[in-house]
Amino acid sequence: MVKSRDISSFDDAVKYVKTGVEAGDPTVIGILVALCVVLFTIVLLAFLKGRKNARQAVLLLGTCDSGKTSLFCKLVHGEVKTTYTSIKENVGSYKVENKNKVLQILDLPGHERLRVQSLENHKRSARGIVFVIDGAAFQKEIKEVADYLYLILSDGVLSGNSPPILIACNKQDQTLCKGAKVIKSQLEKEINTQRVTRSAALQGTDNTANNNTFLGMRNKDFEFSDLKPFKVEFAECSALGKGNGLSDVEEWIEKIA
Repeated sequence: MVKSRDISSFDDAVKYVKTGVEAGDPTVIGILVALCVVLFTIVLLAFLKGRKNARQAVLLLGTCDSGKTSLFCKLVHGEVKTTYTSIKENVGSYKVENKNKVLQILDLPGHERLRVQSLENHKRSARGIVFVIDGAAFQKEIKEVADYLYLILSDGVLSGNSPPILIACNKQDQTLCKGAKVIKSQLEKEINTQRVTRSAALQGTDNTANNNTFLGMRNKDFEFSDLKPFKVEFAECSALGKGNGLSDVEEWIEKIA
C-alpha cells in the first residue's frame, strides 16, 4: 500500500501515480479510472453536441403540390408568393425568437425523379423534418405519400441521427380536406401493407429479412408510436388560409430548435 503524501509538483504527482500503479494501490487505480471516465464523458458530450450543432436545417419534404413551397414562403418571408413546382432547393432562414437561434429552412423538390437525390444531399444536416401532405388530395395520393415516407423512415443516416418529424396535414382551409387523425390512421394502414410487401420481397431475395428496413414492431400492425428511434408528430395547417394557419408548425420548430 502506498502511503498518502503531500504532492508539491507535477513530477511528484507523476511519481506518486506511477508508484501507486506499480504497487497495485487500489486508491490510485480508482482515481485513474474515475479520471478516464470523466474525460471520456466530456469528449463524448462534446462530440454529440458538435454533431447536433452541425444539424441546423429543417427539411420540408413531401410530394408535388403538397404546399411545401407555400409553407416555405410563409415561414421565411411571412407571406405566400406565386409558387411553381420546385426543381431545385429553396433555402431560407427562420429566426426562433424565444431561443435567439436561427435555423435554415430547406424546401426540397417533391418530384419523384428529384426527391431521392435531393434528400441524399441534405439529410445529414437535418435537425428536424416537416413532411407536408396535401390533405385535400390525400386519398388519391396515399400510396405515393406512404412510399416517400417509408423511404425517409428507413434511411440509415436519418435513423442514426433520428431528427424529430412533423407530418403537416396541409390545406385545412379546403372543405374536403382530411384531418390529421384520419390521415394518420390511413397512413399507418398503408405503411403496414408496404412493410409486409417489402419484407416478403427481401425474404424472397436472400431468405432473410433486413432489420434495418423493418419499421415498427414485428408481429404487430404498424403504428407511428412504435417507431424507434424517430419521434413522429402530426399537425393540421394551412399555408394559404387566413390568419396564422401555421401556428402548430411554428411551435414545433421552436420546440426542436
